[in-house]
Amino acid sequence: MSISGSPTTAGAPSATPAPPRVPVVPGPRRAARGPSALRGPGPGAAFRTGRDAWLLAAALFLAYAVLSVSRHRRMETLSWDLGIFEQAVRAYAWLRPPVVDLKGPGALVLGDHFSPVIALIAPLYRAFPTPVTLLIVQAALFAVSAVPVTRAAARFLGPARGLALGAAYGLSWGIQRAVEFDFHEICFAVPLLAFALEALVARRWWAALGWGLPLLLVKEDLGVTLAALALVVAWRARRTDRWAARAAVAVAVLGVVAAVLVFTVVIPAFATDGYAYWDKLDGAGPGPLDGLGTKLSTLAWVLVPTTGLLALRSPLLLVAAPTLGWRFLSGDEHYWSTDWHYSAVLMPIAALALADALDTSRRSPRPWLRAYSLQLPAALLAAGLALSATTLPLARLGEASTYERPARVGAVERLLARIPDGASVESDIAPITRLTSRCRVFWIGDTKGVLPDYVVYDNASGWAGEDPVGYARQLHPDARFTLVGTARGTVVLRRI
Repeated sequence: MSISGSPTTAGAPSATPAPPRVPVVPGPRRAARGPSALRGPGPGAAFRTGRDAWLLAAALFLAYAVLSVSRHRRMETLSWDLGIFEQAVRAYAWLRPPVVDLKGPGALVLGDHFSPVIALIAPLYRAFPTPVTLLIVQAALFAVSAVPVTRAAARFLGPARGLALGAAYGLSWGIQRAVEFDFHEICFAVPLLAFALEALVARRWWAALGWGLPLLLVKEDLGVTLAALALVVAWRARRTDRWAARAAVAVAVLGVVAAVLVFTVVIPAFATDGYAYWDKLDGAGPGPLDGLGTKLSTLAWVLVPTTGLLALRSPLLLVAAPTLGWRFLSGDEHYWSTDWHYSAVLMPIAALALADALDTSRRSPRPWLRAYSLQLPAALLAAGLALSATTLPLARLGEASTYERPARVGAVERLLARIPDGASVESDIAPITRLTSRCRVFWIGDTKGVLPDYVVYDNASGWAGEDPVGYARQLHPDARFTLVGTARGTVVLRRI
């Protein structure tokens, strides 16, 4: 009789049958703890991910460079900013004080924005003294920032999805708008933030702080961004590395103190009128709720096409709070929208916050969230490609006119070539970048008593009237100017 009471064969030993094997179904993998969590993928996978990330960066660099250089070649400059930064870098290259006469005769760039980091471009500019050098450097810095985004995503999702997320980041609207809008110092902040946040999600606390500290040299407001980054590091490291957490708190304090000193001491020391941008936050203009629709639209653009809203699940998104805060509190409407370059620093924050959120979402007990997190990188890449082919600046790469040099540009350049090197020139936007590499250039109507050798402006719309000599007399009543020539609306006058 068996244990169960069923009959057995005579003479056969009684035995209990083995229970059937139950298949093991792997559940969601939990986050590794301890040193094994820091190792990441094996050497082979890491090499492939690194290779793919750098190949992606190379492709993005080519696209960014072609877009920005072609715009310069076609004289499609949108503002005076490229001229301002070229004047500063040119001064650094020849070891002179960084005077930017476009902001006023003898004005120091450090009295406008505190961005000493641009001096790093000086050696390259000395070898290639042209505004194109600044555009190429910017394209390279933006492109390199895709490397840490790709690696961080691949660490959690595998090489294919990591590459998709890296490419979606490289095509993000904030980066493209910055590439389109001439040159700005924030091109240094974008890769610094990307590498810092990559280190943060990999739990390399000291590296995250190390990459973040140079933000203090990029722009005056980024000290507060550094503080936000350091506080996230402190929160994440508080249980595993108390020394790193304490150091992060110290860095956060340093960031705030540095920002306050730069705003109140350093910049005023270089500017006779103090910090020129306080009036944008003084409350005299529009209030925080003015332009609410535009501000909410910008916030939606930051969160939806770049992260599918999933970045809201990561505390890394808090690093974007200082930038969004000063922009939305400002009374200057230019800061509220998705235009210009102001959103570029938000793109690596959103992308790395997404990578961080994907790590937890893919292990969620909720099946829909796991599926959403796995499909999201491909969806974001599809959205980026669609926007880049239609409405964003990179769509210009598919137009034949992008690679053509208009006859108007040749005629204007031949006219500007009649201005000798070293001359002082009063100019408006269009001719500026053809002159700042070889002349002393002032903004038109803002020479503050300095008599320029030449006055140059684009009068294609007729804004200055039909009498160029008469307009020059309005600018400088005590001087006499003669017309050198005109070309496709551009006017050049010489003082006699």
